[in-house]
Amino acid sequence: MANEAQPCPCDIGHRLEYGGLGREVQVGHIQAYVTRSPVDAGKAVVIIQDIFGWKLPNTRYMADMIAGNGYTTLVPDFFVGQEPWSPSGDWSTFPEWLKTRNARHVNREFDAALKYLKDQCHAQKIGVVGFCWGGVAVHHIMATYPEVRAGVSLYGIVRDSEDVYNLKNPTLFIFAENDAVIPLEQVSLLTQKLKEHCKVEYQIKTFSGQTHGFVHRKKEDCLPADKPYIDEARRNLIEWLNKYV
Repeated sequence: MANEAQPCPCDIGHRLEYGGLGREVQVGHIQAYVTRSPVDAGKAVVIIQDIFGWKLPNTRYMADMIAGNGYTTLVPDFFVGQEPWSPSGDWSTFPEWLKTRNARHVNREFDAALKYLKDQCHAQKIGVVGFCWGGVAVHHIMATYPEVRAGVSLYGIVRDSEDVYNLKNPTLFIFAENDAVIPLEQVSLLTQKLKEHCKVEYQIKTFSGQTHGFVHRKKEDCLPADKPYIDEARRNLIEWLNKYV
């Protein structure tokens, strides 16, 4: 799910077999997965899950990858103990399930994450990265939290709301050309709206031939033709954080 206006299930794709380098901790009223950076540079990134939850190995793999580039990463349970969507679930019930998990109602959990990173990890500069459902949340956060220095929204978009285009700090949007959830018309509309209203740096990048979830849910070796796009998108993500956080 990555489109607030037209909620639509996304396939889990390739689920990684990955244990993780971090550990699970209590962060205020929620649980979270934290990975400390090998270099203590006072930088941190909050990672926001997709519909499959904070324990999805793919998301933890991405968190550890970002941590290896100099950021303490935190993957909070933004569903606050509620069950994530199951790939074997009845998709006809998905819209009802989603109503109790609004990607724009995440401020309390995000505040808890910020407090933990500042108090326990001594983070002074913080960014945010989100996938699908989490990409919607990143769009919301970057329009409402001036203290978050940079954001990366991967195949997530907020629509039918005029208060999300005046971004507070630099934001990178990554989309897939063949995304069944986010039509290219919506990407074009986002581009137009940001051009009209946004006064900070932003970039919208659409990857040719790719599908929803390609950056974090495909194994690097699943299709040789996809690997350059996956690598480039991950590199762009890290470069954006390095430049602005």
